[in-house]
Amino acid sequence: MDTRFRRLVRLIEKRASSLLPQGGEGGFALRLPGGPAAVFGAGDPAVTLVVHDPRGLAALSTLDATAIGEAYLRGLLDVEGDLRRLLALRDLFTDRHPLRYVYRFLRPLLFGQVASDRTWIAKHYDEDPDFYTLFLDRRHRCYSQGVFARDDEPLEDAMTRKLDFALEAVGARPGDRVLDVGGGWGAFTEHAGRRGIRVTSLTISAASERYIRALVEREGLPCRVVREHLFEHRPAERYDGIVNLGVTEHLPDYRATLRVYERLLKPGGKVCLDASATRTKHDVSDFFERYIFPGNGSPLCLHDYLAAVARSPFRLRVVHDDTHNYQLTTLHWAQNLDRHREEVERRWGAAQYRRFQVYLWGCVDGFSRDVIQAYRWVLQLP
Repeated sequence: MDTRFRRLVRLIEKRASSLLPQGGEGGFALRLPGGPAAVFGAGDPAVTLVVHDPRGLAALSTLDATAIGEAYLRGLLDVEGDLRRLLALRDLFTDRHPLRYVYRFLRPLLFGQVASDRTWIAKHYDEDPDFYTLFLDRRHRCYSQGVFARDDEPLEDAMTRKLDFALEAVGARPGDRVLDVGGGWGAFTEHAGRRGIRVTSLTISAASERYIRALVEREGLPCRVVREHLFEHRPAERYDGIVNLGVTEHLPDYRATLRVYERLLKPGGKVCLDASATRTKHDVSDFFERYIFPGNGSPLCLHDYLAAVARSPFRLRVVHDDTHNYQLTTLHWAQNLDRHREEVERRWGAAQYRRFQVYLWGCVDGFSRDVIQAYRWVLQLP
């Protein structure tokens, strides 16, 4: 393994020379257990990647981000130090998987978008709700960005502010009927229902449906949950408002989704939305698509979305840049997950902890370096 290790060091040195910072911090180290470390970049390394097994060394030698991520999930590699620093070096590795990329878009053509979405959503959301509540905010269990008044504000207060914004944005009053697209763990349903607003919470996750139904019954809320895809939802009457918090990423056909909103909303009604974003549509890594959010979804591509809005009857009322808000939110989530590492590994396994550790700290890094962005916006039907 020592010979292959030295070969890998030379390979990384060739790539790292042009990608690592030339001064100050920013380097990383690579070593075998008990052996000396090979250091790349300037300054003391903030993170060390430890190779435990020949299979881990083989995965590293591919310089393929997915293969390396899979080796980490299996415990063939370990990280000592600041994982976020290592994730910031993702451009050192390749990410070319054309067949899997094409299949993301072929599957909905073969099996239908709605059926494909049900399968894909279940792979992320049909987990034990206890797992998510360990790292989400304790007050609302909201799985999208908060709105912070200051950087050191508690996550719970930032989430309350965002949910209040959503209610105000759609003008919801007691007795109004509001559609919540993607119920999650009942954050909006509970917040609005306690104010006498009649929320219909749509979800295609069985775990989410069970959680929200129990919440509605326990709290006596004037709300209901329906396990149904947005595209199939046909209520008896139109809604006064629509709220979509963090589901636009799973609805990449913007024109079709806007047509559904138009069909479901009363004239004059408003839609409040938020989402993570990238400047290029479908710009997600193969690892992210395979292990975090499978499917043909995409972070919001704002200019494409606004072009679709321009071709629809909707008026754009406001857009907020929430990139920093989402960075702070995912920082809280990542730190919460790390604090509960022992419990997560005991109840759901080390691979589950590592999967979400890479996901959440990767988001913190992405938002901080403007690799990914986030927005919150409001539409109105004339």
